[in-house]
Amino acid sequence: MDSERREIWFPAKRYGWGWGPPVAWQGWLVLAGYFLLQIGGAGVLLRQPHTATSVIAFTVYVLLLTFALSVICWLKGEKPRWRWGDKG
Repeated sequence: MDSERREIWFPAKRYGWGWGPPVAWQGWLVLAGYFLLQIGGAGVLLRQPHTATSVIAFTVYVLLLTFALSVICWLKGEKPRWRWGDKG
């Protein structure tokens, strides 16, 4: 049974669907990397002058980062399902 247990980086939210803040240092590292990559991408992709192409490129970049974060949360977090708080 212990071999089936895995370390959870992102616990499920108490209410609603999804994950809450990380509970392991690895989760915090992933979350920090997500935000740092967004800030770095903004600096690179949104240089002056702003064009429609640069805004679209940044939007696609953020969507890809968010998809990657969601995959990591899915793999290293609790199983997502709708939750109504503590039931016992």
